[in-house]
Amino acid sequence: MTMKLAAGLLLAASALAAQAQVVGKVTDPVEWANPLMGTQSKPELSNGNTYPAIAVPWGMNFWTPQTGKMGNGWAYTYDADKIRGFKQTHQPSPWMNDYGQFAIMPVVGGKRFNQDARASWYSHKAEVSKPYYYSVYLADADVTTEIAPTERAAQFRFTFPKSDASYIVVDALDKGSYVKIIPGQRRVIGWSTRHAHKLPANFKNYFVIEFDQPFSSTDTWQGEKLLDGVLESQGEHSGALVGFRTAKGQKVNMRVASSFISLEQAELNLRRELAQDDFDTTKAKAKALWNGVMGKLQVEGGSIDQTRTFYSSLYRMVLFPNKIYELDANNQPVHWSPYNGEVLPGRLFAGTGFWDTFRALYPFLNLVYPSINAEMQEGLANSFKEGGWLPEWSSPGYANVMIGNNSASVVSDAWIKGVRGQDIETLWQALKHGADNEGPMTAVGRAGVKYYNELGYVPYDVGINENAARTLEYAYDDFTIWRLGKALGKPKSEIDIYAQRSMNYKKLFDPETGLMRGKNKDGSFQTPFNPFKWGDAFTEGNSWHYSWSVFHDVDGLVNLMGGRKAFVDKLDSVFSLPPIFDESYYKQVIHEIREMQIANMGQYAHGNQPIQHMIYLYNYAGAPWKAQHWIRETMDRMYAATPDGYCGDEDNGQTSAWYVFSALGFYPVTPGVNQYVVGTPLFPKATVKLENGRSFSVNAKGQGRYVDALKVNGKAVQRTWLSHEELMKGARLDFSMSAKPNMVRGTREQDVPYSFSRDEKQ
Repeated sequence: MTMKLAAGLLLAASALAAQAQVVGKVTDPVEWANPLMGTQSKPELSNGNTYPAIAVPWGMNFWTPQTGKMGNGWAYTYDADKIRGFKQTHQPSPWMNDYGQFAIMPVVGGKRFNQDARASWYSHKAEVSKPYYYSVYLADADVTTEIAPTERAAQFRFTFPKSDASYIVVDALDKGSYVKIIPGQRRVIGWSTRHAHKLPANFKNYFVIEFDQPFSSTDTWQGEKLLDGVLESQGEHSGALVGFRTAKGQKVNMRVASSFISLEQAELNLRRELAQDDFDTTKAKAKALWNGVMGKLQVEGGSIDQTRTFYSSLYRMVLFPNKIYELDANNQPVHWSPYNGEVLPGRLFAGTGFWDTFRALYPFLNLVYPSINAEMQEGLANSFKEGGWLPEWSSPGYANVMIGNNSASVVSDAWIKGVRGQDIETLWQALKHGADNEGPMTAVGRAGVKYYNELGYVPYDVGINENAARTLEYAYDDFTIWRLGKALGKPKSEIDIYAQRSMNYKKLFDPETGLMRGKNKDGSFQTPFNPFKWGDAFTEGNSWHYSWSVFHDVDGLVNLMGGRKAFVDKLDSVFSLPPIFDESYYKQVIHEIREMQIANMGQYAHGNQPIQHMIYLYNYAGAPWKAQHWIRETMDRMYAATPDGYCGDEDNGQTSAWYVFSALGFYPVTPGVNQYVVGTPLFPKATVKLENGRSFSVNAKGQGRYVDALKVNGKAVQRTWLSHEELMKGARLDFSMSAKPNMVRGTREQDVPYSFSRDEKQ
């Protein structure tokens, strides 16, 4: 064979291999999702801080294998060697920890119920993790455990070895719990009270568990003490141990459901959601639910890795906030309220921090899944009626973490983008109440609101931490309240004050450094000032991150920074500066700092939320090709469907939503405005099926990351934004892509997206 022929054959083989890597139309999207994405994490360094949630979309209960000790927020870490149990969980984040939890674990050969004694070695080679199904071989017990979920119930299937000493442990956890074994009904019932945040004193997570085989032994336990033959136990740490005599390969099936309302409601949830279904039927139904939700988005022509990352991210986006309402005997929604401890009619959701998710997760729900957000909005109205405030972090009630009053954005964006069914007048009153008052804790309402309303900013020197970040977010939140007021036809006398306050961001701009800077009560800027200092005046970031937090008036920020060229230069500096930092406020290098430092993207800290929209701001200053470059860099380098696949905390769908939006080719820089800023589509074709029966498609022809031209419904457009309305009507977006940047398209002032001070007449 000649060298020329050999080389030709090699090139042909390479071309075929490359072609084989291209994924066609995805018809089974849930199979592309990897729940282990982001699980290789620890407190010092987050690659997602996720756990494999075995659940259905927005379901009340999740299940997860637990490698960490009970009470450890890092419930499952990929590098662990042992599983201690399978936990029902509602945990939104390891930093928030859990509530409504208990654990199940099979053991063989002895009555080992302590979490360390019952733990078993396992391997990822003998683990199957899917959104709708989990299976793992527990080596020490020689048992395979399988789980299939519903919204409030689940089925377990245990495959045991031959043994007269096969057991299943029910651990109701510490902090107060109760169990009761009912042998004649092959049941264990009980409740757990363990929770991480302050809740009403009557909080309980009630559970009902039933087995398909009789018990050969029945014991309960309390703490470290086995209560031989005792059927009922209540105390600090209660649990049950039921035994079976099993043949090799014998399967023991277990059905479980829970309720925040009562044991009777848990029983109702069990009967309604599992009925007469066997394990495989429940598994198939859960898979169908996932495909129904994920199938709203179809991508074609990407690589295997890109397709996996897209659907793994989408999986994370439709977990939280999760339902904590239930359906009564008349099939009507009802919930136990974490705000007042009462059982009340209506819907309620929990498990999200608006500081994270207002940015892209909720806008995505408004675009693709508006009906579930209508339920969530109903839940927010109930939160206000029951607790007097809107939550900013719900887990499941008020949690005193993070800053801002971003419930305003979440409520406003939903209504402005057409979500209906909620009690909007109650929500309007809730927004005004939250904006004009300090709450019962600093993370509810507005800390420093008197200073903010009088001075236009929260001062640096009055003992209120993260004051500059609060000011910037309050200003944006005021903008969204004003936008909602306009949409509702509220009088100018009521809403103009919010329009005025939306300009308060200007008060923190320091012309000397060209950055946002804390300001003292007397009007002087904080001194000394280090723009690389994390925390202090800012939240989990520094001035280089927060100076871009003017979502609603980027044009105004461009002018403050000296015009288009100076603005673009400033954006460029974020990537060209070294990743230096000052951690003195925290007295340690927090994981967010480390994640920025090691990413090799300068001061750009994509692993945390404050700066995630920044790349898209190039569009506002006539340099959209630079946005396209850095968007693709971030997608390619910072995301993968692997255990280390995120570059920081995933945070309840927000970091994933950045990827999914960006892969489609646009992003909601300004929630509360009916526009999406154009980026660079990742897939040659993507189709989004809308709930109104229409769909829109994104078609990207040509190689490269740069947009050379864009047609909307066949008409060439130069603008660098898309309207919500044109997408909702059904649209065809045709991108012509190039390996070389187009430095002309989208550069005119009339091409740029919305900015308050340019586009609104006051």
